[in-house]
Amino acid sequence: MQLSIVIPLLNEEKSIPELYQWLVKVLEANQFSFEVIFINDGSQDQSGKILDALGSQDSRVRVIHFQKNYGKSQALHAGFLKTKGEVVITMDADLQDSPEEIPELYSLINQEGYDLVSGWKKRRYDNVLTKNIPSKLFNAAARKISGLSLHDFNCGLKAYKSEVVKNIEVYGEMHRYIPLLAKNQGFSHIGEKVVKHQARKYGSTKFGAERFIFGFLDLITIWFFSKFGKRPMHLFGSMGVLMFLIGFMTAFIIGASKLYKLWNNIPDILVTQNPWFYIALSVMIIGSLFFLAGFLGELILRTQKNQKRYKISKTVN
Repeated sequence: MQLSIVIPLLNEEKSIPELYQWLVKVLEANQFSFEVIFINDGSQDQSGKILDALGSQDSRVRVIHFQKNYGKSQALHAGFLKTKGEVVITMDADLQDSPEEIPELYSLINQEGYDLVSGWKKRRYDNVLTKNIPSKLFNAAARKISGLSLHDFNCGLKAYKSEVVKNIEVYGEMHRYIPLLAKNQGFSHIGEKVVKHQARKYGSTKFGAERFIFGFLDLITIWFFSKFGKRPMHLFGSMGVLMFLIGFMTAFIIGASKLYKLWNNIPDILVTQNPWFYIALSVMIIGSLFFLAGFLGELILRTQKNQKRYKISKTVN
């Protein structure tokens, strides 16, 4: 099979039929062998019934229903596990991503050898103050921290080699950073393509301004895990040892000074009256706690068990 189209959605009953017809028209016109995997992320409208009807009439349509709303990252993770195509395309269900982009995205992966191609909505039809400007600031920070020269980390329209989606784990709210997750797994041939962005036709966006705050926090998290996720002792242990040594040396200097003054009968205050004594003691305790945190991190890594982060209520096809 050439293509797997993975589409997470939440309450998109009006968009689904039009998106399905548009997808089939484009994919059949280009003679692709394909499957379309819809992940119903706990929709409360008629999305589930519409998807089931599509699945019953077209075996190429596969449907995953979540028990409740778990989020886009979990939906993508569930969809990636089910893909059978050589190339995987992700897109949103709100008709803002155009299926007309799929043939060229497929060509970039299949013929030009990219591991991942991320869409860039160079011209957007969103609110300038609430989405466009915050998005530009967010993407600038993401480029700086990740080292990837992508203009639009938030774009849902992306193409991947099958090996990429089978070797990355998308969790929490990390769907924004799939290119960075892929890079951390050794998939370095990552490209970008300008894609057409369309104004939302039905309903309203499911993401608020808080996604940018969470996005920055997630970016810090993924940077930390990419650097120290498999070796927490390297960070916490080194910080702990350094702080303990600073505290110990400070306490040693205080003690040596006290002995010198006692030996030479020089009047001096009590050690407990010296503020540097308490500073040294606090630094040594904090250093010990950092070292302990690193040790516990290593222990957790060696004993952790994979747990499912979502519950699937039903699948179709």
